[in-house]
Amino acid sequence: MLVRRGAAVRRVDPAHEPGAGMAWDMAFDLRGKRRELRLDVTQFDRPEKIMILGRSEPLDVSIEMTVIALTRSKSRLMFEVEVKPRNMRARLMLQTAKLGKAQLDRKFAERVSKFFGDLTSRRA
Repeated sequence: MLVRRGAAVRRVDPAHEPGAGMAWDMAFDLRGKRRELRLDVTQFDRPEKIMILGRSEPLDVSIEMTVIALTRSKSRLMFEVEVKPRNMRARLMLQTAKLGKAQLDRKFAERVSKFFGDLTSRRA
């Protein structure tokens, strides 16, 4: 899905099975500038939890996805993202983003929901 949106994604680990140790190098354009990001899966407890750590020049990113079974056919996905700046420019960018946090949270929830809705419809 990311490749269709113009991102370059390259898997860099030798693993053949899903699990901790999987890693990707990503490059994408954001706000007119090429961004590069390295993502590493640090925890993979199927089917409940996945923890991914990302690193780019300006930011460190931590993504934790937890699935909670509600019924046999429904689950809830808890998606937690923590972003830490690595330089002053990134610190200012995050400070500005905090001013619009409610709107960012709403857009993020919509995109995650759409992404997993697309995955579910593909699987069916």
